[in-house]
Amino acid sequence: MKKITITLVIAALAATASVLPASAFAETVVIVSAKNPATRMFSEQAAQFFLGKSTMFTPVDQADGSAIRNEFYKKVTDKDAAQVKAIWSKLVFTGKAQAPKEFKSNADVKKAVADDPKAIGYIDKSAVDDTVKVILTLQ
Repeated sequence: MKKITITLVIAALAATASVLPASAFAETVVIVSAKNPATRMFSEQAAQFFLGKSTMFTPVDQADGSAIRNEFYKKVTDKDAAQVKAIWSKLVFTGKAQAPKEFKSNADVKKAVADDPKAIGYIDKSAVDDTVKVILTLQ
């Protein structure tokens, strides 16, 4: 009986895993250019850049509505993407900041960050290569 229960649990987990989006298993990392001297960052610090509260780094964003973007903002800022968009709209409207440039893929974000030592972005950990440095891994 115990063997059957374990088998059923494993089967249920496998079935659940097949219907979850890939992002449910992906690990998101915050990156900077390999030329940037930064080596580590806390989520609270990253939030400052992605909410327009600091200009030390230039944020680079994933596409609006993407799963990685929604997950990133929830984990780093404890806000959903719509709330973040409203914050940026206000900053842009009042002339206090420019909204982050949006890119359609991990590869595009990685290239934009690699090419600009002041840029900061986030991508799936599996897309990292030696052109960028991971300064924060999101749990």
